[in-house]
Amino acid sequence: MSEEDLKEEVIRAIKTVYDPEIPVDVYELGLIYDLKVFPINNVFVSMTLTSPSCPSAGTLPGEVEQKIREVEGVNDVSVELTFDPPYTTEMMSEEAKLELGFM
Repeated sequence: MSEEDLKEEVIRAIKTVYDPEIPVDVYELGLIYDLKVFPINNVFVSMTLTSPSCPSAGTLPGEVEQKIREVEGVNDVSVELTFDPPYTTEMMSEEAKLELGFM
């Protein structure tokens, strides 16, 4: 599997993780800031939360990591939580904005 194909599979896996308070997956919500696949299929994800005091802070990054580890071909996973830049609703995809009534 090519790095690009693996990246698509990783994105599919991330899209199965939902913020428990919002009916939109974390990818479409714009919480994934960066996603890289390095040689030997190591995956790096930089993500944020809707706020630093998000009640899901203890679970969402771990759930993202777990879903990525389940993707066939992934060797190792590193998920980094950041709040820079701070999350805004402008980071949501068009699909998420429609789902949540922002459009």
